[in-house]
Amino acid sequence: MSEFRDHARGRSAEFQRRLAGQGVEVAVITDESSIAYLAGFWGHLGMEFGRPTLLVLRPDRDPVVVTPLMESEMVGAMSWVDDVRPWHDAGGDRWETVAARVLGERPPAIGVESSALPAVVRDFLDERFAGVPRVDVSGLLGEMRAIKSAFEIEIMRQAGEVAGAMMSAAEASLAEGVPEYESALAVIAAGTRKAAQFLTARGWEAFVSPLVHNLQIMQSGRDTAMVHRRASVKPLERGDPVYFCFCNMAEFCHYRLGFDRVFFVGQPTEEAARVQETAIAAQAAALAAIRPGIEARAVAQAANAVYRANGFEPGYRTGRAIGMAYLESPRLAENDRTPLAAGMTFAVDGGVSLPGRLGGRIGDSVVVTDDGYRFLTDYPRRLLVV
Repeated sequence: MSEFRDHARGRSAEFQRRLAGQGVEVAVITDESSIAYLAGFWGHLGMEFGRPTLLVLRPDRDPVVVTPLMESEMVGAMSWVDDVRPWHDAGGDRWETVAARVLGERPPAIGVESSALPAVVRDFLDERFAGVPRVDVSGLLGEMRAIKSAFEIEIMRQAGEVAGAMMSAAEASLAEGVPEYESALAVIAAGTRKAAQFLTARGWEAFVSPLVHNLQIMQSGRDTAMVHRRASVKPLERGDPVYFCFCNMAEFCHYRLGFDRVFFVGQPTEEAARVQETAIAAQAAALAAIRPGIEARAVAQAANAVYRANGFEPGYRTGRAIGMAYLESPRLAENDRTPLAAGMTFAVDGGVSLPGRLGGRIGDSVVVTDDGYRFLTDYPRRLLVV
């Protein structure tokens, strides 16, 4: 894993070549996942704390990182970027001052990821560089990120093993009377222990935490119609469907997967079984459609045909691209005509919701191959009864 920095360096060089090809003389990257992709590091005091980290790239110069003083030592240890400029909360080296120095007097244009530009950075650019046009470089970077390298796919495979350990622990935790939060604790412990097996305490890896975190998306009984409710103190009851979604937890080295399953505590009702089996069949149809050259919308259309044949209306997209961000492009939705290509990675879902009654869901992560796809997550894709 120590080569993570070398791969980030190579991606950064490629992005600089693309900037040159588009005539963009300077780009300010602010999105956490994009910075991780290009500079090989991530911190834990981001924009939620009002503390910007900026990656400034020019086609013909070495990149510069502008980051809070308290983060700068860790950034220097993780990133391949040598030029790290710390900023202070007060005095003459506030972040705006340091960023202005790095950008210079008046660049002809500034490249940004428009949809991911924080308001505080946008306001700074508007004030400090009034009249300087901004160029959206999201497409340049998105094209790169859409196709994963063999190195990235291997990390995502490891993330899939972490996710599999989490799902096994989830199933093993289920029993009548067990509160939902106990299952969440079991998931966190199992995923953390599995992730730790892939890491050492040396070099770059020493700064990668194995800890699985975020609030467990989990519902049981009629609450399974709510999709994104979190685990609570509610005790499980006999016959309950129990839904686990790991989309905000299945992560390793900043690569994030999608992974969902429903279990039943005892035999499901006839209606619940039909709902879940429809979700499973819709996912299977979507997966069977995946191959290079097919449009993203065709994958969604295959799943939606199954829903309609079983008397349900499609409720949301069939999947989304995955990588260093929770949500990437393209999406497996009926309005997305992007052709799939080998190396793209997706979360592929099946889902049915009956508001106020129950829901059925299943989700896996896959990589598109030359002749179809390969699973990055693996767990039985059938009616699961505990």
